[in-house]
Amino acid sequence: MRINLPTWLTLFRVMLLPVMVVVFYWQFPGHNITAAIVFLLAAITDWLDGYLARRMNLTSAFGAFLDPVADKLMVAVTLFLLVESHRGGWPGILMAVTAAIIVGREISVSALREWMAGIGMRATVKVAFIGKLKTVMQMVALVVLIVQHEKSAEALRLYHIGEALLVIAGILTIWSGVYYLRAAWPSLRGDHPVPVPRGEDE
Repeated sequence: MRINLPTWLTLFRVMLLPVMVVVFYWQFPGHNITAAIVFLLAAITDWLDGYLARRMNLTSAFGAFLDPVADKLMVAVTLFLLVESHRGGWPGILMAVTAAIIVGREISVSALREWMAGIGMRATVKVAFIGKLKTVMQMVALVVLIVQHEKSAEALRLYHIGEALLVIAGILTIWSGVYYLRAAWPSLRGDHPVPVPRGEDE
């Protein structure tokens, strides 16, 4: 199997995750800004690999599988880091609940898309504008929160902006999840007979 350039970029994004984790916890001057730069670099490769795959017609089955996995790993790992660093009190509770909503939605929509693909109706739950808007809002919020995760007194205002952006991203996450569920609901409800993939539990 030959790995093309977009897939190499996706693999690079996955390899940046442990780097970000180490930098996030390594207490050297400017470690938070460095961690944010690593995350931002990963986010840029997310856009770039898709652009190159479409522009250069370099799509592949492995790349199509790996890209959403890398995206969800990037968001989930970052949210776990932020939740762990903000335990206790209402801010910690808010962060944990928002992270649970975002990660839960990603798992649910991934399972929904897999099921719809199994019955030949994947196009019904293709990515919509609301999903893209949710992703952009998540990325901006996470960059701000990584930079300000130490919550120094002079940076507290920007930290609260990051919190607000993440809550908005959480709301958009629910909205987009409902959008995809409504699109798939006729099949889930059984209004139209669909084949059940062999080997799956009924």
